[in-house]
Amino acid sequence: MGDIIQISTTTEKITEAEKIANLLIDSKLAACVQVNGPAITHYIWKGKKERSEEFILFITTKKELFPEIEKVIKEIHAYETPEILIIPIIGGSKEYLDWIEKETK
Repeated sequence: MGDIIQISTTTEKITEAEKIANLLIDSKLAACVQVNGPAITHYIWKGKKERSEEFILFITTKKELFPEIEKVIKEIHAYETPEILIIPIIGGSKEYLDWIEKETK
């Protein structure tokens, strides 16, 4: 079960989020990509307080595929420093976890 992760990233545009999601699914790098938003994000960037609307992607996959997914996100992403975080999955239904294994390369 420690081999299943969720990766989160954010994008400014829905078109960018959809492009990432479709590429990851089509290449079997992810079993599922949820796109949520827009969400309001507050942060400090280069010493200045910022506020923006973003779309949040939750990418469900295998841990071993992270390097490839990170590369895809960085190639497509418009941000200079995109958020790319790994969220470990510590449990879940056996059927769902099996499905993730089956739907990813």
